[in-house]
Amino acid sequence: MSTEPADNARPLRADAVRSRALLMSAARDVFAVRGTEASVAEIAQAAGLGKGTVFRHFAHKDDLVVAIVDEMVDDLVATTEQLLHADDPAEGLRGFMTAGIELQVHNQAFCDVAAGAAVRQHPVLRGKIARLESAVEALVDRARRAGAVRDDITGQDVMLLLTGVYQTAAPMLPESPEIWKRYLALTFDGLQPAAARPLPA
Repeated sequence: MSTEPADNARPLRADAVRSRALLMSAARDVFAVRGTEASVAEIAQAAGLGKGTVFRHFAHKDDLVVAIVDEMVDDLVATTEQLLHADDPAEGLRGFMTAGIELQVHNQAFCDVAAGAAVRQHPVLRGKIARLESAVEALVDRARRAGAVRDDITGQDVMLLLTGVYQTAAPMLPESPEIWKRYLALTFDGLQPAAARPLPA
């Protein structure tokens, strides 16, 4: 007996694939601008689909947010793991910080998750973020051992500083889109061992 689907099933399957592609593309665009607070109705309208179609693919809005942010975290993890092989450990760390801040500057949903949005606790994202934290800790450890950053800097410090740099620059970004690079440079200078004083606990 043939295992091929019936002819009349093929258009439905193709239509479902097309709908999902439209939905994901629209969700990326809407979440990038509006963040995790964007509604299913906004995304459905941007995709040219009904809300029911959205919920057939994703039972809850948070599942859709996770699907989109998960892609970005995956990309950042891959970048971080690649930077572990950079010739210059300091430049490897700077490269990660640059990538992490750029994501926040250009994508409000990622920014929301980085700042602690509730969806961050979704099991899928928790696992990916844990992998990212591990890679960042390895990146920082490599920079510490090379004397490129002060001895008391941790991966957690660096992760939190990404949000700090973004939040510092955020009010000025509409007029000065590159201003965050100024504050990243200041922050990175503060990580250097020269003239470092002991940090509070």
